[in-house]
Amino acid sequence: MLGENQSGNMMEVGFQLYNEMLAEAVRSLKAGHEPDLLSPSGGFGGLFGGTTEVNLHTPALLPDAYCGDVHARLSLYKRLATAASNDAIDRLLEEVTDRFGKLPAQGQALFDTHRLRVLAKPYGVAKIDAGPKLMNIVFRPNPPIDAQRIITLVQKNRAVKLAGNDKLRIEREFANAQDRAQYVRDVLRALGPPTSQTTAA
Repeated sequence: MLGENQSGNMMEVGFQLYNEMLAEAVRSLKAGHEPDLLSPSGGFGGLFGGTTEVNLHTPALLPDAYCGDVHARLSLYKRLATAASNDAIDRLLEEVTDRFGKLPAQGQALFDTHRLRVLAKPYGVAKIDAGPKLMNIVFRPNPPIDAQRIITLVQKNRAVKLAGNDKLRIEREFANAQDRAQYVRDVLRALGPPTSQTTAA
């Protein structure tokens, strides 16, 4: 497994992360699922504890035709997954476009996914599921949000509804994943700053 042919992956992403990726693949296979370690919003995203899970219902990756070197892709995925601010994501976007050119749609979705992750984490968001006709924002218990801001948002925006104590349900149609990501960002920002943390810019 760690022989000469495989060592490039380990050297590129680091021994600990490489082992975590292997463990994630084994868990997926034991559960009867195909491991998806090259998708940051799939297996890769789950490797970082407390990370907000984001699903825009569209491919979010750097395609082979855009970035053909698997080691470079893994390195970029790792750096995106550990980016803690929009500034860090902006710098990485600038680097990627300088190296490989304008992002394809899948690459744009990848960066949108991580921008949402960075924005949502301070709000205590566990999961964002943004499909073409329905979007859900699921919060962890006791999120750092002023409850009155949630009530005001639901009263002012007919598309946004409370679904239980920990979920906002958004009934809006957006065929474009980039538009869905922007709408979720707007909803989160409408909640005001988190009550106990500073939100991402």
